[in-house]
Amino acid sequence: MSPTPTIRGTWGTVLLPLDSDERIDWTALADGIDALIDAGVSGIYSNGTAGEFFNQTEDEFDRLSQILAERCSKAGMPFQLGVSHVSPWQSRERLSRVVALKPSAFQVILPDWSPPTLEESTWFLSGMAEVAGDTPLVLYNPPHAKVRLDPAQFGALRRAVPSIAGVKVPVGDDDWFKAMREHCPGLSVFVSGHTLASSIQKGAHGSYSNVACLNPRAAQDWYEQMSTDLPGALDLEGRIQAFLNAQIRPFITDQGYSNQAVDKFMACVGGWSPITTRLRWPYRSIPESQVEPARRAGRALIPEFF
Repeated sequence: MSPTPTIRGTWGTVLLPLDSDERIDWTALADGIDALIDAGVSGIYSNGTAGEFFNQTEDEFDRLSQILAERCSKAGMPFQLGVSHVSPWQSRERLSRVVALKPSAFQVILPDWSPPTLEESTWFLSGMAEVAGDTPLVLYNPPHAKVRLDPAQFGALRRAVPSIAGVKVPVGDDDWFKAMREHCPGLSVFVSGHTLASSIQKGAHGSYSNVACLNPRAAQDWYEQMSTDLPGALDLEGRIQAFLNAQIRPFITDQGYSNQAVDKFMACVGGWSPITTRLRWPYRSIPESQVEPARRAGRALIPEFF
């Protein structure tokens, strides 16, 4: 187990561009990956929530993974493949089919229909690690997971499965970060993108970033600012959060849109990717008519991202 976290920085997500029939636009998907590479983010990952991993066929999953691996390998860009599925068997099958692509890590979630015990979670992750071989795992434990793990449980899982190299979690307070350092030395802790500067202060190592959905180049610049001008980075974090609270969060809290709807909407607001706000059935998409008002507000509040 490495005493030093090996995964750091701002990572951008592969978004799922859809045509009017809700089929994946593969040309636009490749263009979006190239835009992330050109932005110089720390790395790129596939099939998180924003990538709608839960709403893909297996053929689509395989093709998407292959495209990401080919383009990132050619460019020398670190990449991680999300192999999550609500079925643990299907998740392991996905992993077995793409293990030869040799990503930097595989992202996984715990089984999510019947909440697993700690023993069952260990059994699941051990099985995934066996298939992954030398490639490490990153455990995604989102706020809506059936089982929310605490620092002691993360530590127990990592002792049982040393190839767990990182976790993707909501932001914690000072006591939570202290407990993570105690129970999980050397584990990379990734938090929500809009809390990254203040979380770096507490001990976080990076973000699979919602802020990169808005503008990946600006999100990477902000991450780099944290090591040279933390007060300035904290000021920008406050303005980012003000923008999100005014222009983005109400879509979730007041209108009931999903997180993936908001992530695609932010990419449209940022205008850096060939993406629309369209989600796959049965999830609702934020109307395109809302993009320009949010863009105007963003230019005024966080011009660094526009």
